Amino acid sequence: MRKLIPLLIALPLLAASPALSQDLLGPIEDFVETLTDPPDQRQPAPRPEAETPPPVPRPRPPSLPDGPVVERPAPPVTAPAAEEEPAAEPEVEPEPERIYQVACPAVIMGLVEAEMAPPLREGICGEQSPLVVTGVMSRGRMVPLSSPMTTNCQMAGALPGWVETVDGYAETVLGSALAQIDAGTSYMCRNRNNAEAGFTSEHGFANAVDVTGFTLEDGRTIAVKADWPPAAAPEGRLLRLAHDAACSGFSTVLGPEANAEHEDHLHLDLGCHGARCMARICE
Repeated sequence: MRKLIPLLIALPLLAASPALSQDLLGPIEDFVETLTDPPDQRQPAPRPEAETPPPVPRPRPPSLPDGPVVERPAPPVTAPAAEEEPAAEPEVEPEPERIYQVACPAVIMGLVEAEMAPPLREGICGEQSPLVVTGVMSRGRMVPLSSPMTTNCQMAGALPGWVETVDGYAETVLGSALAQIDAGTSYMCRNRNNAEAGFTSEHGFANAVDVTGFTLEDGRTIAVKADWPPAAAPEGRLLRLAHDAACSGFSTVLGPEANAEHEDHLHLDLGCHGARCMARICE
């Protein structure tokens, strides 16, 4: 558009001078033809001469292998190793058996003097948390046993009340308190009355103790076998009082009048009697 504006201005001048118009219009006509001719009517540019084709490689000789040949070095020759004996597997020590036992209230409260013993296992007999009792509390002091008794917690808890009753009676009637409880059999795996067959004794479950007598603080000794017969004597009365008082705290009480097996001791246990284990045997 900008090129046409000077052309329009020059047209009046060219009309006035024909010679001048030929000199000026010649290049303009060429320019206009260049603008007006379609691109497909223009002459194509001359093509360069064809280049020389690349050389074709020679065919591969048939004698060459298909892949590269690489010589691998031979493995070094070593002397055969001596056969080694397999290492012995380390011995694994078995874990120690865990023992689950329960504390006894009578021991915690100081009603008995006792130590916990390892579990007892002997056939049908045994007790998981046995106690070795060496003393029983009575009226503010510990009354020792002549020998330790192995019992369960229930038996240990039943002894203090009974010993306190006997101790008070001894001081009142005989004028001397208990200095010692003479102990007999406690834990023992056997049948009742040492029979060849039958039920297992409560001794086999650490659920029974035998008492052969008492020693007073004044030095007197009261034995079941020797002092039971004279029932009216102070010593006989003390033994019968001990027998009868035990019937309220234990489920089984057997003395010299029960059978010949108990002529020399009082048997006390907490065995089950009756359908609900509420019955008592006091002989």
